[in-house]
Amino acid sequence: MPKPLPVKIEPARISGRPELNVIYPVVFGMRLQEMEQFINQSIAHETQQLINMQIDEMPSSLIEMDGSFEIKNNQRNVLSLSLSNYAYHYQAAHGMTYIRSLTFDLQNQKRCSLSDLFKPGSNYIERLNELVNEQIEQRDIQTFDEHVGIQAEQDFYIADKALVIYFQLYDITPYVFGFPMFPISVYDIADIINEDGPLGRMAVND
Repeated sequence: MPKPLPVKIEPARISGRPELNVIYPVVFGMRLQEMEQFINQSIAHETQQLINMQIDEMPSSLIEMDGSFEIKNNQRNVLSLSLSNYAYHYQAAHGMTYIRSLTFDLQNQKRCSLSDLFKPGSNYIERLNELVNEQIEQRDIQTFDEHVGIQAEQDFYIADKALVIYFQLYDITPYVFGFPMFPISVYDIADIINEDGPLGRMAVND
């Protein structure tokens, strides 16, 4: 069986306001047009949500906004990407950045939430909590609380053979620490991952 080809991606830019410099990905050339349209609509929606969040949360006027994206995984029928949005408002102490990630299972034609990656009924939250807190201790990360707990639908992306759990600025650490990211090898959670899902495909050795 031939390997699935990577999805073709090109950058697009939001125009119309001089202070906005937002670049986001557009997929094209997919055999399944409905899935291509769904992916692009999902990306456009999340991009706009980030813009709205930045504008709505600050009372002062927007000085600048920069949006970018990173493709984290584009193999084995798994497309995982992150959208980043930085904005600076008039007289703010510093700018603010948010990151949102989207993961698509092209084989099963769906967007994946964190729970979709694991077997039904598995204790994935408890396991991920253990692994995240182990890394916090090993890496000596200064957190607000002694024990950090992830949400059922925590922010994540897939990068090759790792599931990366991450938190927004201020969620668990002071601003200066940036975005706390915790890569977890698929082999460390092999017993609870959904073998027919994205992580199951990543765990298979060619």
